[in-house]
Amino acid sequence: MADLKLTNVGKTYGGSVEVLKDINLEIKTGELIVFVGPSGCGKSTLLRMIAGLEKITAGALTIDDEPMNDVPPAQRGIAMVFQSYALYPHMTVRDNMAFALQIAKKSKEEINAAVENAAKVLQLTDYLDRLPKALSGGQRQRVAIGRAIVRDPKVYLFDEPLSNLDAALRVATRIEIAQLKEAMPNSTMIYVTHDQVEAMTLASRIVVLANKGIAQVGTPLQLYEMPQNEFVAQFIGSPAMNLLPGEIKLTGDVTEVELDDGSGWIQSNVSTLDSDRGRRINVGIRPEDMHMTVEPDYAFSGTVEIKEALGEVTQIYFKRARPGADQVIAKLPGIHNDVRGKNLHMTANPSKVHLFADGQSLLYR
Repeated sequence: MADLKLTNVGKTYGGSVEVLKDINLEIKTGELIVFVGPSGCGKSTLLRMIAGLEKITAGALTIDDEPMNDVPPAQRGIAMVFQSYALYPHMTVRDNMAFALQIAKKSKEEINAAVENAAKVLQLTDYLDRLPKALSGGQRQRVAIGRAIVRDPKVYLFDEPLSNLDAALRVATRIEIAQLKEAMPNSTMIYVTHDQVEAMTLASRIVVLANKGIAQVGTPLQLYEMPQNEFVAQFIGSPAMNLLPGEIKLTGDVTEVELDDGSGWIQSNVSTLDSDRGRRINVGIRPEDMHMTVEPDYAFSGTVEIKEALGEVTQIYFKRARPGADQVIAKLPGIHNDVRGKNLHMTANPSKVHLFADGQSLLYR
């Protein structure tokens, strides 16, 4: 149980290659924070800096107000679950989970109690006398998590723990991690993933990393419904948010935008100023918020090039208006077998329409 704080934290390799800069973040006891971002954005590097496996080259890390920059990893009160299981193949599940406590010279009674308790929480009681080779991938990952639990650390760190599992096991183990967090409500956890489904379903708050820093921090719904910039808007959500270029024609509490490429008009509940009239912007509409219309006013009109029938929804991809233009995608509920090759008019509710100028949301001005 711990509060963790990063203040102006940065990481530079070789004195010149800057990977992270000015990371400011406060994590409270009981939170499950998820770091997400594209490959190479520094997610795992930041996690390893917290663990003490990478040196912090700028700024400060504190845990419960205690400076940690120069504290060895073993003394930080942190347990880390790695992407690979890293289990000892010649040891049973029980011995794998007990090993760290044996090194710490805990009594046999303490070790047995801690292992039995962790095994019960992780549903591993029936497997304690098995070797890792006799377990499934999901069970091995649970053993790796159990090895962290028995240490009763201040902070748990998870470095993409599900990426080695197949799709079905990934879903099952994700649910188990969510249940584990509910069973340990006061535990502080930091979780790294590239999978936004994991982030959206597990996180108390999500930290989106990009361009060497933090693009936005918020609850999953805050990032989905109120992205601060185009990067977050397109990173959170699948398929990515559509960005349609246009020009503001009417300002006020309801903004009207004329879209390019001979498309149409769209209204947004994002308020704008008189000085915004004539401003070039990007209109953001999530594929799931687009719907067909027969009204003369529509946001986008295009010919369906590809459809993906997924059962509960149908994803339709429109032909690009010009070479190099972004693909426009709509996600329609139900089955639509007869749309390919047709020209459809699409629009969206004004409450679901985002406005971005110079990459930033006008909602946050």
